[in-house]
Amino acid sequence: MSDETRPHRTAAVIPAAGRGVRLGPGAPKALRALGGTPMLVHAVRAMARSRAISLVVVVAPSDGAEEVRLLLGEHALPERTEVLVVPGGETRQESVRAGLRALPSDITSVLIHDAARPLVPVDTVDSVVEAVHRGAAAVVPALPLADTVKEVEPGDPGEPEPVVATPERARLRAVQTPQGFDVATLLRAHDEIAVAGEGATDDAGMVERLGTTVLVVPGHEEAFKVTRPLDLVLAEAVLARRRATDVY
Repeated sequence: MSDETRPHRTAAVIPAAGRGVRLGPGAPKALRALGGTPMLVHAVRAMARSRAISLVVVVAPSDGAEEVRLLLGEHALPERTEVLVVPGGETRQESVRAGLRALPSDITSVLIHDAARPLVPVDTVDSVVEAVHRGAAAVVPALPLADTVKEVEPGDPGEPEPVVATPERARLRAVQTPQGFDVATLLRAHDEIAVAGEGATDDAGMVERLGTTVLVVPGHEEAFKVTRPLDLVLAEAVLARRRATDVY
């Protein structure tokens, strides 16, 4: 069967092996409660709500895969979506690679989604999947910026920093997840692009370095990343509003 006639089968990979130190001490960020339910469970449900996704791979801390399996087993998930838990690596890049290695051979496209974006609407997920199915090698949801952005010469924390440029705001976008990819393209990026330090935090950026075009589709304001305590307060408010209006 040629690639043109091969049926699409899409999976989602959720790297959830990080500690999330900016939310303070305690459980890993992905396991923090949101509305009484771990953020990771919300993120898995967000992916599983898309009928285009038949498999969700959760990449757990290297020593916590069994704990995550038990946690997911305690919460209701759509039965039509298979959920697989695999151990991750020391960096996000290593964890995403572990998730990709766990994909069955018939998966043609994959979404990479942050566990810390638990409230992404299904319409956003579907728009990313649709763009990949139409032939895009890489797709990211993104929003225009509300603030003017300055490029600076980095200095010591808390010290004044000189501005070196002011990018044109109309050309800038704040990128969210899930990011969608043709599986072969993303695997090639992970094989060929070596990123030092903490590794790649943006899979689309790795694909860009292959010389491959990345497309942007509209993101959603509720797909924000829960990183700091104030984000958690906002996420609780969004979740409470959804539950009050029966849209969750």
